[in-house]
Amino acid sequence: MTDRHLFEQTAEVVRGSAPPDLGPPHLHVRHNGLKVWFGDPAPQREHYEAQIIPADLAPGARVRALEIGFHAEHPAEPDNTAALDHLLAAEPAWRRDLGDDPATGAFLGRATWRRVSETWPDPDLDATDVPFEIGVRLVDYIRALEPHRA
Repeated sequence: MTDRHLFEQTAEVVRGSAPPDLGPPHLHVRHNGLKVWFGDPAPQREHYEAQIIPADLAPGARVRALEIGFHAEHPAEPDNTAALDHLLAAEPAWRRDLGDDPATGAFLGRATWRRVSETWPDPDLDATDVPFEIGVRLVDYIRALEPHRA
């Protein structure tokens, strides 16, 4: 399976599983990932994402890793910090749903951006059920974090 095909399938899982009260999700599939956001159809600086990242960015990975979670990618670092701080204020609520796997802080590979995400070291991206697993976990983030976003 090509990575693009993997993320096209993942997008369909998200489309069918996202909470309907948020409105239709906007989905942007790339060769190495999927971005998801709600509301304004223009791509958003704050979004949910599943993406393939280099092994050197993920502890325990030897070949590559998959990152799943929320990103704040504003041009100005204080805007990203504010987005993360808002989510951290509600951390006890969303931790109950997401567990201990999500890490918070600087974006992997770009220190001025922020994240609430987890990495899966060396996943088998050719496994039949992996698009479903990725899509469901991404929707877990959407359900847990979206109610707490500013």
